[in-house]
Amino acid sequence: MIRNSRYNMKIALLQISPCKTAEENREKGIRYCRKARESGADIALFPEMWSNGYNIYGRPVREWKREAVSVDSDFVTGFGCLAKELNMAIGITLLEKYGDAPRNSLVLFDRFGERKFVYAKVHTCDFGVERNLTPGEDFYVTVLNTERGEVKVGAMICYDREFPESARILMLKGAELILVPNACPMEINRLSQLRARAYENMTAIATCNYPETVPDCNGGSSVFDGVAYLPALEGSRDTCILQADGQEGIYIAELDVEQLRNYRKNEVHGNAYRHPKKYGILVDTKIDKPFIRNDYRE
Repeated sequence: MIRNSRYNMKIALLQISPCKTAEENREKGIRYCRKARESGADIALFPEMWSNGYNIYGRPVREWKREAVSVDSDFVTGFGCLAKELNMAIGITLLEKYGDAPRNSLVLFDRFGERKFVYAKVHTCDFGVERNLTPGEDFYVTVLNTERGEVKVGAMICYDREFPESARILMLKGAELILVPNACPMEINRLSQLRARAYENMTAIATCNYPETVPDCNGGSSVFDGVAYLPALEGSRDTCILQADGQEGIYIAELDVEQLRNYRKNEVHGNAYRHPKKYGILVDTKIDKPFIRNDYRE
């Protein structure tokens, strides 16, 4: 599914089903990265925790913890070498070996094979089995050099989407594009969250999910470009430039980075008219707040 337009940076969402082992996932991931590059992709993104296919539910914790791999393992560094070979950035995801409690992570390589950052999911799903993971500590933004030019890229993972602060911090750090690996049903409300995060931050957001053949997933990978208004149009436009169906495949969107940058110079969202001095309650831990659950960690 390729949407024709004048956009100039191609983002490939690898909406593919996992195999039984990390080695099989590595081989399949390599094949699909090659296919994405053949289609002209500048960036290829995997769904959440590709190294083991997010296969952590309904299994003994000690069993899946053994499947964690290091960011310096052959599984990960191999995609760095592939990125250099293909001249294409790759966002590879993994259950990352990290002390006694693994992390849910994304490693971003640029087209030269350089590791730009390792992002670990900050908002782990602590109401479920992810309570056994180590949450990340920060959000990162890097300047990613692509064949078509530079773009400032950040990342968040699945449940991070539920918190406006995730995308807001990435925007404040300069992100123009946010990569979002995912592993859950992408229904109207979650899609609406992504649409809102893109709109309110004037930031492009690319989300890669597993296809409908994977339990509790349904495809629906998407790209929102964050540009709601154009001078030539009356009223607003649909910021969704790609919406995948449930089938396995490579879904490519073309993002006009210059259009986004020009839009950010003139529109009123993002950081244009914020009043951060009035938002103290957001980070004040001394104030009792509703809905806080303190019993989720073992």
